Amino acid sequence: MGKSIITKIAEKACPAVITVVVSKDLPKIEGFSLLPFGGQQYMIPDVKGSKKENQKIGGGSGFIISEDGLILTSQHVVREKDADYTIIVEPEEKYSAKVLARDPINDMAILKIEADKKFPHIELGNSDKIELGEKVIAIGNALGEFTDTVSAGIVSGLSRYITAHDSIGKRAERLRGLIQTDAAINPGNSGGPLVNTNGKVIGINTAVVRGAQNIGFAIPINYAKEGLEEVKKHGRIRHPFLGVKYILIDKKIAEKNNLSVDYGALIVRETLGEKPIIEDSAAEKAGLKEFDIILECNENKITTENPLSHQLQEKEIGEEINLKILRNKKKKKIKAVLQEKE
Repeated sequence: MGKSIITKIAEKACPAVITVVVSKDLPKIEGFSLLPFGGQQYMIPDVKGSKKENQKIGGGSGFIISEDGLILTSQHVVREKDADYTIIVEPEEKYSAKVLARDPINDMAILKIEADKKFPHIELGNSDKIELGEKVIAIGNALGEFTDTVSAGIVSGLSRYITAHDSIGKRAERLRGLIQTDAAINPGNSGGPLVNTNGKVIGINTAVVRGAQNIGFAIPINYAKEGLEEVKKHGRIRHPFLGVKYILIDKKIAEKNNLSVDYGALIVRETLGEKPIIEDSAAEKAGLKEFDIILECNENKITTENPLSHQLQEKEIGEEINLKILRNKKKKKIKAVLQEKE
């Protein structure tokens, strides 16, 4: 009896799937003490002196896409900008890696292994050709422990929209255009490839729905291809940038804050002391102000399903856009010329 298609694909793809280990120099903990407070005992770490040690703070999966060690993974796996990144190709084969680009809008990142050798790699497919119901395989390092975990399933949905939270629930990213699959995706699988039956990558595993079974999501690989082209041309991923901090308005937020509209982007600072309008940005030059509500961009309504960030992503750096805003209960139109996000 011959090998199954899943086995053949796994043999072809698994050598290119790697583990990303995130570490950081942190104060050395030399024990714990009990601190009484409110009638209870709380355990706190004892940190003595200025001694630091390199400690693992996270990790995920990724996959090599070129023989010189170019890697694709999820942005949330490598979001720590002052951390060290180690790539584990095999249990005894480890390399340092440099983050070339992060794309939080599409939750993808590009890394480069810092070693002069040839690596096993996997070919990229075309996510525009995906069909509902086609077979797919998710590969990654489940729970950060079980390397080369392979799970099979089908494409359950296309063009999905979700709000993805990190493991502690403090950060959220609105992701759209996602591939939905019932192939098992677990914590630690993030950044691994979603592969079709031709053994080509069609997506980057990114999120699961907590409390649900057999519902996972992947970023279409064509989004990553655009980022790769940007890095090759400009050395970075460039995004058009307006320069405002905002929250998206829905019916619940509108009712709670007695707003006259239930859609749009309300310009407001996220934390005390920060500026809601970035200095010298397109927004500042256009005259936008805190508490303005941006209702439309080029006559397209701004909603939770079609947020401002996604509308701007489709524009070009240097492009002039037309914004309809609500200021002091009066609607007005403003033009802004988008800049590159630094």
